[in-house]
Amino acid sequence: MEKTAKIKRKYTLFTGKQLLWLILPIIIEQIFSSSLGFIDSIMVSNMPGDSTSASLAVTNIDYMNNLIIQLFSAFATGGAIITSQCLGAKDTESAKSSAKHMLIIVVIASLVIGGLSVALNWPLLRLLYHDIAPSSQTFKFQSIYFYITAASFPFIGLFNACAALLRVQRKSMITMSSAAISCGLNAAMDALFLYVLKLGVLGAALATLVCRAIPAIYMLVILGNKKNLVAVRIFEKFRFDKQMVKKILRLAIPAGIESALFQLGKLMTSTFVNVNHYIDPVIGEDGLPLYVDGSLKTINMEALANSIANHVNNYASMVGGGVGTACLTVVGQAVGTGDVDQCKYYMKKMFLLSYIANTICVALFLGLSQYIVRIWNFKDVTFEELVAIRQIALKCLYFCLAMQIVTYPLSFTTPAILKATSDVKYVMFSAVISMFVMRVGLSFILTTDKIAGLPKLGAFGYWIGMCSDWVLRSVLFLSRLLTGKWKKSSGLFKEPAEEPQNYTESSENGVE
Repeated sequence: MEKTAKIKRKYTLFTGKQLLWLILPIIIEQIFSSSLGFIDSIMVSNMPGDSTSASLAVTNIDYMNNLIIQLFSAFATGGAIITSQCLGAKDTESAKSSAKHMLIIVVIASLVIGGLSVALNWPLLRLLYHDIAPSSQTFKFQSIYFYITAASFPFIGLFNACAALLRVQRKSMITMSSAAISCGLNAAMDALFLYVLKLGVLGAALATLVCRAIPAIYMLVILGNKKNLVAVRIFEKFRFDKQMVKKILRLAIPAGIESALFQLGKLMTSTFVNVNHYIDPVIGEDGLPLYVDGSLKTINMEALANSIANHVNNYASMVGGGVGTACLTVVGQAVGTGDVDQCKYYMKKMFLLSYIANTICVALFLGLSQYIVRIWNFKDVTFEELVAIRQIALKCLYFCLAMQIVTYPLSFTTPAILKATSDVKYVMFSAVISMFVMRVGLSFILTTDKIAGLPKLGAFGYWIGMCSDWVLRSVLFLSRLLTGKWKKSSGLFKEPAEEPQNYTESSENGVE
């Protein structure tokens, strides 16, 4: 008879309660942050006048703004990954250094991009929305909205950098409260500028600018508090460390390219349903085409329905997205400990949380979609046209939400986990390939009239391409995770010489 000891590891780097209070505020923060463009779109769709052109213009510029937001977020992620890993390794000085470098880099990049966006307003809009005539009301509204919101890019960069650094310190409640204040102010200012002062699209843009500046400055003040484990003050004496800059850019540049091209792909595919063969004349009460100031008034029901579906889908995916954002903190700190088993444990835990949370959220939106689409109430279309727009949006939503339940955690939580292990290059190449082949390529085939004999599916073709992208992403990222090649990419894994510090052991004696 021989006694053996079975050792059961219980990891305590993040308890269940700590995970809850990390993830929940991040989800709520993302809802508030994304509501800025959503609130603008809803309010301009209900304002008097040319509400369809205004709503489409705001939605189109939101695609561009989201590209910039994701770019800044990706750059912030590069520094935050290093800071998180340093905190996991209990190397506070390196964590502070990486945090300060990342913040400075993001602020400089956001100032440059913001300045270029203001200077190149018209050329950028013509490049990305060449099917919208410069003389049209939609293009004029786009130009106004882009001028003002582009001025907010430095504040977006500052907010994203500060938020990422506070999250890795497990202070996501602060970022949530900041986003909530911003969202509340935006709604109030939209109502004032649109309905009281009647500034139209200009008012919606001004409200967004102010409500991005306030939380950014607030977050910078909070991050500079000396009570923080990693306190960063942007105006203190600072000198760049070339090695640290290279380390951050090695992660930030691939992450930035991946996020920027991903958003660019979304922007490109959205233009596929803006083209002329989806545009129909508006029919007046007498049953004849409606003319305004001598010009035929038109409506693109596919584009309007697509904008509705995109807004709703963005909200439905925020819970899964929040878990993915939390992975950078959780898995990043697990990587810092150098314990492979601990990393695997928290990877599995985050996957499970992602599937549970995403399924509940998406199922809720599936059930409520028929009521949610009624929020959009375009004032300058007939009742029949409004019903048709909502039906197209619902068709797209039912399809994409059903696909999202299965594919979203695999296609978005997995790359977040890989990024946290520093495996950013693989994520970049895989995401870009999948996006151009499926999201852009397939969407073009299903929506274009340039190739005879192909179906013109409009907004629904756009969503078929997008969901196909989710499927291919799932295969590429999951295979990488299962093969274990992320261990080599991280460059941090070493078998610990002594017992890891972030778990407790319990022994159970058994007899063979």
